[in-house]
Amino acid sequence: MNSDLRPWKILGTISTAVIVLAIPLSALRGGSSDDVSSDGPEATFVGRESCKPCHELEYSAWLNSDHDRAMDVATEETVLGDFSDTEFTSHGITSRFFRSDGRFMVNTQGPGGQPADFEITHTFGVEPLQQYLVPFPGGRFQCLNIAWDSNRSQWFDLNPNLVIPPDDWLHWTRAAQNWNGMCAECHSTNLKKGFDAKTRTYTTTWSEIDVSCEACHGPGSEHVRWADIPPMARPEVDDFGLTVDTGNIQSTQLVELCAPCHSRRSELGDYHHDQASLLDSQIPAVLEEGLYYADGQILDEVYVWGSFTQSKMYHNDVQCSVCHDSHSLKLKFEGNELCAQCHRADVYDTGEHHFHKKIHEDKPSDGALCVKCHMPESPFMVIDWRADHSLRIPRPDLSVALDSPNACSQEGCHGDKPLSWSVDAFTKWYGMAKKPHYGTTLAAGREGRPEALPELVRMTGDELYPAIVRATALTLLGAYPGEESRRAFAAALVDEDSLVRYTAVNSVSAEGPEALVEVLVPLLFDPVRAVRLQTAVRLADAPDDLLKTYQREALDQALADYKEAMEYSLDFSFAGHNLGNLAVRLGKNEDAEKHYREAIVIDDLFYPAKVNLAVLLSAQGRNDEAEVLLREVIEAYPNEHQVAYSLGLLLAEMGHYPEAEVWLARAAEGMPEHPGARRNLAEIRRYLASIGNN
Repeated sequence: MNSDLRPWKILGTISTAVIVLAIPLSALRGGSSDDVSSDGPEATFVGRESCKPCHELEYSAWLNSDHDRAMDVATEETVLGDFSDTEFTSHGITSRFFRSDGRFMVNTQGPGGQPADFEITHTFGVEPLQQYLVPFPGGRFQCLNIAWDSNRSQWFDLNPNLVIPPDDWLHWTRAAQNWNGMCAECHSTNLKKGFDAKTRTYTTTWSEIDVSCEACHGPGSEHVRWADIPPMARPEVDDFGLTVDTGNIQSTQLVELCAPCHSRRSELGDYHHDQASLLDSQIPAVLEEGLYYADGQILDEVYVWGSFTQSKMYHNDVQCSVCHDSHSLKLKFEGNELCAQCHRADVYDTGEHHFHKKIHEDKPSDGALCVKCHMPESPFMVIDWRADHSLRIPRPDLSVALDSPNACSQEGCHGDKPLSWSVDAFTKWYGMAKKPHYGTTLAAGREGRPEALPELVRMTGDELYPAIVRATALTLLGAYPGEESRRAFAAALVDEDSLVRYTAVNSVSAEGPEALVEVLVPLLFDPVRAVRLQTAVRLADAPDDLLKTYQREALDQALADYKEAMEYSLDFSFAGHNLGNLAVRLGKNEDAEKHYREAIVIDDLFYPAKVNLAVLLSAQGRNDEAEVLLREVIEAYPNEHQVAYSLGLLLAEMGHYPEAEVWLARAAEGMPEHPGARRNLAEIRRYLASIGNN
């Protein structure tokens, strides 16, 4: 469980672009009432023991895998940590791990900052670290911020560089470390979160405590029923009665089958295994600033999907199971033999290619290992080193231009040498890069530089770029109004890839409601749920006279679905923020204020809700309240220059001109490309000068 996740970094306003999922979930062919058919009972979860008799090899491989041990009841066999009255101190807080009446206990700082005894009832993960769950009132399970290092056999702090007060969203007793919403979906099978927004309680359930067979294959009752029929009498049915077919799918489909858990994402509801598209239930993140470096390398904990879909491997039909055994999850081969499945060893596993020596014939140095150059690792959760799956060519030159990492300068390789040394060596070996990298364009777009516009436009429509890159370009293109952007968005709205369509819906702008309705209303009938929902949000306040009856009905249905999706996640700030935004569009200001305040209660540092609430209050003449909110945001996030700009405008409206000048000056300095900040600053200064002259 990532202790640094904040949903507002993932979403903002459910604005994260996503990729299309195309897993064929075929309906079973008809037959008699005794046959396995689409007219039979709905498939249910039956448990792994029902699979074992026919799938002994797969079961044996899965047993004791990371999926098998993803979660478990705390017992002598499952708990790895030292509970022999052991103490661990971090940031002046001493926690004691001990046993009491056969139970695993910890005495540590609890709610309100007071030390207390807590029972640990479940383990969470196993290698390289194991975390522990503590039950709380209201059906909550909270994950301790102290974990067990399975390799070094010692306790450690998941936030060694942060002092987290008890009222902070990141504290182990609060929402960031809540198992029900943050972690459970991907560590158990058939997980139903069961959050009640009115009582703020959970009734979370699962069919199996770990990631078992049906977590990937879906509910198996119909398959078991089919298998129980004597072989000669078995009816011909699609996918042998399985809810999810994993044996006859394309490589991209298998990758997308893993995506629901192996991606940075938000949830639109419980995962039911029968969704035709990933966007029907979840929204993975694109290459957002703060999550990825500008060149697409992993920065925050984004897992695997986002990086792998950038790779040439992915676009050449390489799938997860080429390298990893689907059931044991282990690598199929060690060392460079893994890559030699596809790449000629006599060409690539040579000094002429990697320019690094072997320690001896059967043991290459790190520099001679394919993964060290093409899959550099970064530590997450302090000790969990995870490889970047974009499988990119090392580019030390991009580190100079973009301040992104490179394999040559990573820890354990040539990190002790200046970056220029790596650039020179790489250039000597391989020559200068012949093609510009999309990272330079994304970096320029993040900074709002004018020269980024033509390349962003070109990138959005070039199918040679990965879909996640094209979608990211669309999120940046929204800051460049004009005819070029308009044409790019028009093309993106009808793109075959739902990742691109979804992002286009979220970022497209239009001059007036008529134009917006014209370009977006067809997307109310998109086959992908997330596209429909985001279209409904954009058209929520469209005048009735601009919509035909069937279009209004589709809009109302999608809005109701959107509200249900957000209510599912009301245990997180982003959902209340999104509902507040929708209420504003619908003119329901009281509802908007309620939702914004609920979001702030969950996470006081969730600044989008504070900023939008400040705007709402200011429009009602409640400027004093708005000022307090904006000052809180600036205090917590001094580099949010747009908020400084808003505060400066508010203070000017309130007649506090000298202080307004201070904040507008800060905004203009922090946003040199923002014409409004400079213009308003000049006006304030002229006014103050005129007062002084008088």
